[in-house]
Amino acid sequence: MLLSPYQVLLLVDGYNIIGAWSALKQSRDRHGLETARQQLVETLIDYAAIQAYQTYIIFDAHYQNTPSYREVCTSLVSVYYTAFAETADTYIEKFCAAFQNNRQQKALRLIVATSDRAQRLTVTGYGAEWISAQRLAVEVEMTARQINRRKRPRKKAAGRFLYNSLDPAAQQRLLQWRKGSF
Repeated sequence: MLLSPYQVLLLVDGYNIIGAWSALKQSRDRHGLETARQQLVETLIDYAAIQAYQTYIIFDAHYQNTPSYREVCTSLVSVYYTAFAETADTYIEKFCAAFQNNRQQKALRLIVATSDRAQRLTVTGYGAEWISAQRLAVEVEMTARQINRRKRPRKKAAGRFLYNSLDPAAQQRLLQWRKGSF
């Protein structure tokens, strides 16, 4: 898919979204955090592909004694794990500040997906757009429906009569009924 002339960069607060989406929350509670993370990433890969959004999913790793690292999932989606003692909120705030200071990226839109009110106020202060976890869920669902509509095979026009659009068994029953032999 071609990128639109007005490109979008989407930052997603991963654990905030997992906690806000009921399907991911149930998956986390039943199968563990790793499963919920993977489901979120897979969902956002499809969404980013259709929307042509460069997407960064940020997960806290501030309780882990590891350095930050990045996993590239597709050309449009990357997952970031923060460094020890760094939260996803801190990472997002730093990213927004750096983005605002970089004058070459003014053609891009920066959208942050989180339902954290304090985070929303901070990122909008840096000039980024904000979308709630619930709104992102609605947009992802609409995109999934759009994908399913495109995949659905089109029926050939069978003529203008209703009879032609019925399955063969129903056609046979109608013929028998018409002849009086049912």
